[in-house]
Amino acid sequence: MAMVIRVRFKRASKLYDFDPAGLDLHNGMHVITETVRGVELGECMSGIMEVPDERVPAPLKPVLRIATEQDMLTQKRNEAYEKEAFDIAVERIAEHKLEMKLVDVEYAFDHSKIIFYFTANGRVDFRMLVKNLAGIFKTRIELRQIGVRDEAKMLGGIGPCGRPICCRTFLGDFTPVSIKMAKEQSLSLNPTKISGLCDRLMCCLKYEQDQYEATRKRMPRVGREIITPDGVGTINAINVLEETVRVRIAVGDAFEMREYRIDDCQRPEPQHAPAGEKGERRPKAEKGERPLRPKREKGERPEKAERAEKGERPEGAREKKRQDRRARTPRDAQAEAAGQTDAPRQAEGAQAVTASAAKPVDAAKAAEPAAAAPAEAMEANALEIVEESAVEDLL
Repeated sequence: MAMVIRVRFKRASKLYDFDPAGLDLHNGMHVITETVRGVELGECMSGIMEVPDERVPAPLKPVLRIATEQDMLTQKRNEAYEKEAFDIAVERIAEHKLEMKLVDVEYAFDHSKIIFYFTANGRVDFRMLVKNLAGIFKTRIELRQIGVRDEAKMLGGIGPCGRPICCRTFLGDFTPVSIKMAKEQSLSLNPTKISGLCDRLMCCLKYEQDQYEATRKRMPRVGREIITPDGVGTINAINVLEETVRVRIAVGDAFEMREYRIDDCQRPEPQHAPAGEKGERRPKAEKGERPLRPKREKGERPEKAERAEKGERPEGAREKKRQDRRARTPRDAQAEAAGQTDAPRQAEGAQAVTASAAKPVDAAKAAEPAAAAPAEAMEANALEIVEESAVEDLL
């Protein structure tokens, strides 16, 4: 656990943790601290408290001292200088004809630099302006472009509710706000109704968003059936703030709209269809309850007699088919593709298939002609090619 104290440097600005350095500090005291931007005067917003080491920023800078009356006079003089610097900067911006709007000026406590905050639609080349201002104030000059939300926070104003805007009063950081929040809260989507002085969505849309989300989880959706004290009806509208629902319920031969509190209504129990019907999934078995499939044992291939009973081809038929395929000539293949085949060759093939189907060939006897068949087929093919070439020469 680390001992820290929280300090802010501007009104409604972010709080920063510092090491009290053994000083007796309490809420409301002004202190001089060392920051990234140099030495600054801040106000303590809490007493010394313990914070877990994980939440402490590293490195934790110390508080230099408690502010004196002289320090407070220096701060007042700086505020007067800021007003003079603002007027001078506005004149120089007009001279350089730059499309930028000056918002605020901040003097460092020790006069080490001056920071000018401005807004613009795009990037601005202000290099000549910086040189001009540096020659006038004889110190370091910084120009920082900010957004419209930061502009509203610095300038302040009265919001649509009639009160000072939240970011100027108490908001330290800006939280993201989306149009979805306005839809869930059933607000008008007119930009003039839900926008603040900065022409952005109002920060107060975030205040009740968590409550809306929690209540909507408890309430059924529009169009669902619900059981009311007067019977079953269909939800027509819901009111999140009052936690009521408007139900369209049948009364005799007509329908009426009635409002009920969500606590007085019940949701109908879901009716589960029997397992196996279309549209319903069977419940999954828990892990470990599903029976394991029996492993298949690797058995031997069925014998020839068993394969013959099943109507499978004998071993000789496959080898005979390979021999016939090798014996065919390229011209025969073209003729078969065109649907023109020689009748004698078809007859020979039919006789061979019939003979092989009528009397199965023994595997041992069929092996001998199978070995000599490729050589005989090659010789027959060569003779046919020679004869065909001779006939073509005569023609």
